[in-house]
Amino acid sequence: MTAAPDPARSVPPTTAGTPDPEIPDLVRAARGLPVSRTPVWFMRQAGRSLPEYRALRAGTGMLAACQDPDLVTEITLQPVRRHGVDAAILFSDIVLPLVVAGVDIDIKAGVGPVVASPVRSVADVDALPPLEPERLAFLQTAVRQLVAELGPIPLIGFAGAPFTLATYLIEGGPSKEHARTKAFMYAEPEAWSRLLDRLAVSAATFLRAQVDAGASAVQLFDSWAGVLSAVDYAERVLPHSRAVIDGLGDRDVPRIHFGVGTGELLPLIGDAGADVVGVDWRVPLDEAARRVGPARSLQGNLDPAVLLADRGTVDREVRRVVEQGRAARGHIFNLGHGVLPETDPDVLTHVVELVHELTATPAGPTTPAG
Repeated sequence: MTAAPDPARSVPPTTAGTPDPEIPDLVRAARGLPVSRTPVWFMRQAGRSLPEYRALRAGTGMLAACQDPDLVTEITLQPVRRHGVDAAILFSDIVLPLVVAGVDIDIKAGVGPVVASPVRSVADVDALPPLEPERLAFLQTAVRQLVAELGPIPLIGFAGAPFTLATYLIEGGPSKEHARTKAFMYAEPEAWSRLLDRLAVSAATFLRAQVDAGASAVQLFDSWAGVLSAVDYAERVLPHSRAVIDGLGDRDVPRIHFGVGTGELLPLIGDAGADVVGVDWRVPLDEAARRVGPARSLQGNLDPAVLLADRGTVDREVRRVVEQGRAARGHIFNLGHGVLPETDPDVLTHVVELVHELTATPAGPTTPAG
């Protein structure tokens, strides 16, 4: 079953006029259409910064929580209730599709995902189990519950990009240098391509399940793509990320694509098929808009560490991001990476209120620059 087409996707910004008020600002901004105010959400908005999350997760492992529809629903809703954000992001984990498929992975406290049998050969690639759609019933149940609870607030689906998933499989866990991954990419081009092909199919399957259950948008996270040169990304990674996004077919939802340290890759990330390019804190949004061009919107890009500073500093930096974001076709306010665990939740709520105050248009929706 294919999700109903998004009526905003096919409307050119120059002829949109006043958009249907039932289309959320997040979707409008992603399409470069008029918005009533700049939409705000935060990567990792559901998680360790919230005391209610820590209380709910006590005694339950991360991967178990991600496969419990009721827990996923409640955890995803917590920041929406507390902060008044303009979108929910599905509570999940980047390695969950691999785990559901049958790969032996454990998330160890203080370490991250640890793979029992790392991929080091063509045989290891061929031994990886495929992700069967019928294994994702729990995921679709969670999404349907969330859509019913959220009402007009959009739910963003979530998946990890092939390169980032490959780094975990090859390194056996988190890595700073990703040396084994890059060595495998250079020395085993056929096995590398086969591995990323398989991971692209898995990620697309994971996203399709969420969209078909009602997600209004999707974000593809390529957390570690910033370790690559532009040439290597273009030749060895981009085609597989594009395969994930193309794998959504005619499901008419905005596609957001984000990576960390990807300032030199921003145009290429857009070329993978994104409607919205996520930008980390290293590149100002006005410069990012120049690099990406007028055909795509931007998301970002407040440094998460700013939220630990005094209120005056927070306000100044939020105003800067909002102002620089006006250079983009459309702007979705977010952080340049995830919320830090030590962040005061009240500061996040304040940021949402400030962005809304700075960008509200009492006379009606306005057309973004671009």
